[in-house]
Amino acid sequence: MKTLIIHPEDSSTTFLNPIYADIPNKTLVQSNSSKSKIYYLIAKHDRILMMGHGCHDGLLAVGKFEYEVRDLFSPYNCVVDREAVDLLSTKKDSLFIWCHADVFLQENPGPRGFYTGMFISEVREAEAYGIHGVSQEVVDESNRLFSQEVAKAIHLPAAELCRQVKKGYGQLASAGNPIAAYNCNRLYYR
Repeated sequence: MKTLIIHPEDSSTTFLNPIYADIPNKTLVQSNSSKSKIYYLIAKHDRILMMGHGCHDGLLAVGKFEYEVRDLFSPYNCVVDREAVDLLSTKKDSLFIWCHADVFLQENPGPRGFYTGMFISEVREAEAYGIHGVSQEVVDESNRLFSQEVAKAIHLPAAELCRQVKKGYGQLASAGNPIAAYNCNRLYYR
């Protein structure tokens, strides 16, 4: 199976790197590419992993990908957005790991796979979403375990991956990590 990983290079999301570190036969795209090239790669790969910062419109480019003329009027520069929906709908078991990927998939019902809702990965996000007084260490522990659990289950079909991640990551939530508890309630499959 050929796997495409789209993970815009950003120091605040490097905790996600272990998810794909041991995947064989992979193509990793982190910067210096156009949306057209990304969509070409989506068409040529069997499984697509998209991760990083995002919003309801898609996976944000965070300044690492080339703008195209059609993007100039968009409020967000997304490297994966509604234009990719038809291509992604032909793939099984994709991973959509970005904040508000759930809204993106609700608005674009074709693609299938494992996806996240709002995912707290920084202290300032915890504060913004009503979880006060957590340390960076608590957030880092949550980030680290999430990535470890996804990496352990990455070889599984997305439905089973979701079950396994919720089970393993949920142990940290049950142990009292409020970030893991928040995030674990926002892990989905369809």
